[in-house]
This record gives sequence, C-alpha cells and structure tokens, in this order.
Amino acid sequence: MSRYKPYPTYKESGAEWLGRIPEHWALKPFKACIDFQEGPGIMAADFREAGIPLLRVSGVQGRWASLDGCNFLDPIKVAKKWSHFRLNIDDLLISASASMGTVCEVAADTEGAIAYTGLIRLRGRPGVMVKPYVRAQVVSSVFAIQIEFFKAGSTIQHFGPTHLSQMLVVCPPIDEQQSITAYIDRETARIDALVMKKNRFIELLREKRQALITHAVTKGLNPKVTMKNSGVGWLGEVPEHWETKRVAAMFREVIRPGQADLPVLSISIHSGISDDELSAEERDRKVSLIEDREKYKRVCPGDLAYNMMRAWQGGFGAVAVDGLVSPAYVVAERRAEFCTEYVELLLRTPMAIEEMRRFSRGIADFRMRLYWEAFRDVVLLSPPVEEQQAIIETIKREGMRIDALVSKTECSISLLKERRSALITAAVTGQIDLREAV
Repeated sequence: MSRYKPYPTYKESGAEWLGRIPEHWALKPFKACIDFQEGPGIMAADFREAGIPLLRVSGVQGRWASLDGCNFLDPIKVAKKWSHFRLNIDDLLISASASMGTVCEVAADTEGAIAYTGLIRLRGRPGVMVKPYVRAQVVSSVFAIQIEFFKAGSTIQHFGPTHLSQMLVVCPPIDEQQSITAYIDRETARIDALVMKKNRFIELLREKRQALITHAVTKGLNPKVTMKNSGVGWLGEVPEHWETKRVAAMFREVIRPGQADLPVLSISIHSGISDDELSAEERDRKVSLIEDREKYKRVCPGDLAYNMMRAWQGGFGAVAVDGLVSPAYVVAERRAEFCTEYVELLLRTPMAIEEMRRFSRGIADFRMRLYWEAFRDVVLLSPPVEEQQAIIETIKREGMRIDALVSKTECSISLLKERRSALITAAVTGQIDLREAV
C-alpha cells in the first residue's frame, strides 16, 4: 500500500468509527446503496425431492454459493409464493449471523435458487454501487465495526435486515468503485496465492513428521540394519533383532477406582492423553464431568489408555501423570519393562489405525468399539528398550523442529491475512488514492 498516495483533500465523515473520507465521497445509508432481502421462512413440509433448489446456510462457505445439502421446492408453489426470492447471477449472499463470515457470489449453477431463512441476498443499486464494491464493503472492517456496535451490551444472535437498515456504507463515484475493486482483486489474489502456498507447506511438514514417526517406530533409526519379515501383515519388514509380541504379553487390563483429588485426563485422536484436566473449551468433545470422581478409572505413569470408540482413529495415550479417565476408556498396565510412549507412537501410525479398525466391532464408524478382548490379540513390535528411548528422543527433537517451522509459517499466514484485511479497509475508506492504480 505504501506506493499509493492519499487523496488531496479529505472531510470528516460524521461517523466516529470511520473518521475522514475523501472530500468528494459520501457516507450513505446501507439501504440507499444496496438492496437486501432475507430468505423466507419455509416449512419442512414444503420440501420436495426435486424442483427449485432451496439454498441453505451450509452452502455459504467459500467464494461461490453451493447447492450442497440443499432441499427442493415445488416450482408451482414457488411461482405463487416465493418467486421474488429467486437469486440472480449478480447477487451476493451473507449469513444472517451476528458474526459475519464469507460473502458468497451466486454463480450459474445456483442462479434461480431460493435463499433459505438465515441468508441475506445483497444487490448493488444500479448507478449507485457495483457488485464487486458491495462485496468489498461487506468484508471490510467498516462493516464488522458496525456489527460490533449492534452486539455491544446485547445478546444478538441473528443479524437481519433491521440491522442493515441502520448501517452506513462509504460510497465513492462509480468509476472509482471500479478502480478500487480492480486493485483489491489483484492484491488479494496475490496474497491468497501466498497463503495457499504456505498452507501447502504446512501440510507437507505434517506429512513429513508422520512419515518420520512411521519409519522410526517400524524400521528403526539405523538405515543399514538387516531386515526380516515380521510375519505380521501391517508391520511388513522390521529390523532383524526386533521382536513381535501380542498386546496381552505386554499389558494387562486394570480397573482402579478413582480418587477425588486427581485430575480428569482426556484422550485426543490428535495429541494423545493430556497431562492435566482440560477446561470445557479445550476438550475435543463437550462432555460433562461426573461429580463423583470415584466412578472414574485411575491411571498411573506408564499405563496405556484408550478410548474404545475412537481407537480406530488413533485415540490412544501413554500416561505420564497420576490421574483419572472416563469409565468408558480401557486402561492397561505394563507387564514388562518397555516405553509405553513408543507403543502409543506405533499405535497412532496410519497402518496401526487401520489394524485397530479391523479389530473393532460395530455396524457403523460412529458405533465402532475396540474391546480389550480383541485388542489383547493385536501383535505389536518390541524393540530393545534403549532403541525405544532413542526413537522417542529422535521423534521429539525432529517434531520440535517441525513444530517451530509450522508455527513460524502460521504466523506469516496471520500477518498476510491481516494485511489483506487492512488493504481492503484502506481502499474502501479512501485512505489511499487508487484512481490511477495500474
């Protein structure tokens, strides 16, 4: 933005939250520049298997509106009652929510559909505001600031036409609107391309970490080691001196009563078991804690605990602290000297997760359960303890390095998104003169 100059002269807009705008611009009521209409409240009894698409809030996710998950309406009934709600290809859609999100455009495949209640259709008034500038106004912080005014001191959940009627928009001449939106499109496309590349880099880093873990826990750290066939399908070839053992030879199931003074730990399919009690917001799934903590199962350092219903997704954890877990979890105590953390890393590899699915029972994914009676027959690897420790340390060291790169990249993505937002706001509020922008 630094290569652009401000306008020669400014004036006070009259709005405290906006400040100055170019002298020849105007601050106008939203309704004077943009036509808006919320979708009708249609009852489920009107839904049909085919007909006119009824676009739902779930279809407002990206740049373009989508018919995914839509319902359908009888064309005859639409012609009689709701024809004026049908969408045109130049329309924009926003969610009727107090926390505004994506502004979607109506494309050819959604033209003629009806926006369901919860969606608001926007159309720039001819000769006053062009469609791309309407979009820029709605995604700018100017729009968000006004929403915050409505939310202040209230419990507003639904954002609708009544609120839009009270809002203001910055309105430059049509030719400048076109220059502004051309600039915004060009600059945001460049930033979006950078963000996409950085997101892909993060994906590759995470894939690299998983590949490192998988190779280390199944092949070891020595590339010159002699290999042998493990005799276990999902393990394949393993170092010649490594053993394979049934879970039952390594662990035994235990059920210890809970204690009131211990924290309730949670097992995540993404990060294993927690070392402390998580808040309601931090837990993966919103579950209420049992008041009587003696009904939980106690876990001790070195135990292996798993969520029966999510074992097929990697829901295992090597316990590092004294604590409690859900009575629906399975707790297994070590029967020999080895590193439970190594076992967790092995059980969270893609091949192991597929093996856990094979041993689980249930008629559908959300009903799958891995009972101890089945899990105890799973065959695992058992390298020498010193190798297990070396593998764990290597994975931790490399994981920290990768995590640092991911964190640094995520930070740069946040800065790019902030710049994107700032340049849109600067453009639509006249902080920079784009009349001669190339």
